Amino acid sequence: MPDPVLTIRSLSVTFVGPGGIVPAVRGVDLEVHENEVVGIVGESGSGKSVTALAVAGLLPPSARVTGSIVLAGREVVGAPREALRLMRGQDIGVIFQDPTTTLNPLMPVGSQVVEGELAHGRLRVDEAWPRAVELLREVEIADPAGRAAQYPHQFSGGMRQRAVIAMAMAGRPKLIVADEPTTALDVTVQAQVLALLARRQAATGAAAILISHDLGLVAEVAHRVAVMYGGRIVETGSAHDIFKRPRHPYTAALLKSAPRIEAAEGRLDPIPGQPPTPTDLPAGCSFHPRCAIGAHRPRCRAEEPPFRSVAAHGVACHFAEEVAAPATIDAPAAARRPSVGQGEALLEVEGLKIHFPIKAGLLRRVIRTVRAVDGVSLRIAPGETLGLVGESGCGKTTTGRAIMGLIPVTGGSIRFRGRAIENAGRDVLREARREMQYVFQDPYSSLNPMLAVGDAVAEPLRIHGCYDEMGGARWIARLFEMVGLSPSVAHRQPREFSGGQKQRIGIARALALKPRLLILDEPVASLDVSIQAQIVNLLQDLQRELGLAYLFIAHDLSVVKHMSDRVAVMYLGRIVEQSDKATLYASPLHPYTQALLSAVPAPDPSGRRRRIVLAGEIPNPASPPSGCHFHPRCFRAGPRCAVEPPTFEPQPGSPTLRACHFAGPLEATRGAAGAAS
Repeated sequence: MPDPVLTIRSLSVTFVGPGGIVPAVRGVDLEVHENEVVGIVGESGSGKSVTALAVAGLLPPSARVTGSIVLAGREVVGAPREALRLMRGQDIGVIFQDPTTTLNPLMPVGSQVVEGELAHGRLRVDEAWPRAVELLREVEIADPAGRAAQYPHQFSGGMRQRAVIAMAMAGRPKLIVADEPTTALDVTVQAQVLALLARRQAATGAAAILISHDLGLVAEVAHRVAVMYGGRIVETGSAHDIFKRPRHPYTAALLKSAPRIEAAEGRLDPIPGQPPTPTDLPAGCSFHPRCAIGAHRPRCRAEEPPFRSVAAHGVACHFAEEVAAPATIDAPAAARRPSVGQGEALLEVEGLKIHFPIKAGLLRRVIRTVRAVDGVSLRIAPGETLGLVGESGCGKTTTGRAIMGLIPVTGGSIRFRGRAIENAGRDVLREARREMQYVFQDPYSSLNPMLAVGDAVAEPLRIHGCYDEMGGARWIARLFEMVGLSPSVAHRQPREFSGGQKQRIGIARALALKPRLLILDEPVASLDVSIQAQIVNLLQDLQRELGLAYLFIAHDLSVVKHMSDRVAVMYLGRIVEQSDKATLYASPLHPYTQALLSAVPAPDPSGRRRRIVLAGEIPNPASPPSGCHFHPRCFRAGPRCAVEPPTFEPQPGSPTLRACHFAGPLEATRGAAGAAS
């Protein structure tokens, strides 16, 4: 085998700050070869991104780096600044998680794509613009000549990430480091970006490191996988071996906790506890407090395991031979909930419209209207969960906020417990909100940083003047216990909690007034897979205990399957398909639903799932396509679709409602779909 493109030996990274020394990376060894993709997985704080920054020579001055990093024959550790700058221009391309922070908002995208090549003298000024257009064409951006002159804010999220890929690949680097490159993208755009990245890597023969917490994503694209925990690699092996027969308890636990779209209905199996912080690593094996095998073994508590070879794996575990075989890595069965969705509706939404006028000129005249929500109808019964899914910009969150009375309604009706609340007065909304609460996506910004968390949970009671009536401090303590936190932490500030703990506090706050309906807006999107599983199980337990109804807004269809009784699929302000969960996941009828489900990554490298990669981006709601809004991206579209909007109506012989002229099982149109896959 030829020499690796990247060789890391005994890499350690510590940060020195006011709080002392923080060991972020502890003795990492890794190799990456030409044409190879190595996936690095693990929870937040495990050291994945710090390792990537060390490879690229991008660590801050406060970092102390020891060990060796050899990239394309050059030593990175201790290299002078000019040598690192030259290396980043020739040998390595980095794709960061958020393209918004990578791109300069004040420069045209085309100028940024070729900026590096100009700086390193590989392009003359007169060659720069044609080269920028060529690079944007290579990453499949439509109208590259026109787009090159535009600014980042004029690009969608998927297009911005494509532009960043073009920047990273412009100099044909020997190594690509992609740090969570699709985390902020919808599943359909993620499929496009991954396919593009694979094609560009194959065309250049580059080595690649893919850092992600999405196990399904890594399973689909990686040749080898390294699993990190507590700042060190705890297991390495081929992707097939890692996912089919893990040898480290942490790897097995990650696989058990990940929601799978193909799994049977049941509870998720989360890893207990929280990942350790670098400043508070346990003695011995850093995973032992959460480990099913080593939690009570003296050797695991006292002795850090060496990295050794076990059945073609590299493993840092004293008892790797005892890790369960893959046959046991399944979601545990759970008792089925009693039938829900019957009887009188708790929430009824009919023909909901939310339009935002765009004004311009001195007189601020309306020049166009954004139809964010355009005729949505929903029904939620007591104790039921309705999943609302779709790409970013489809109107999911706008629908939820309008139901809560946070956004004015343009048309249609919203009835809660039989009472109209659309555009209602303050008193009516105040009364409705005692029984209808909202859980936001970002647990960091949903809590007041100036309030102790106990006061934040109690705040709704004080606003409604019922603190003593509801039980005061005893009820607040009970709320903390219900969400799996000790009441003794109520005096702490939000900054003292992890993301998963903050989300639990947000849920406790939403439950304070004993509501009947929770609107959950992407409540687990920003959490690690293990913490995500804890929150999903918590929500299911609370629903059974308290009889809650949920409107569960999400783009992760695997999580939606575990949470929902019925699912509504939304596209560009309209619901295009709605059915009970079992029917929709087994037999989706709308082409958009079929594409969404096919694009969900599965943590199984041996699986060969048929994927429908949608062309183009979701259209601008200010100027939607005529006819069926989905027809420009649809693999079934005919002339009728371009001129006639489909009616949302029942599918004959099915419990499904759909808005499509040609809806039907995917197998019925395999040839047409295959052309778009």
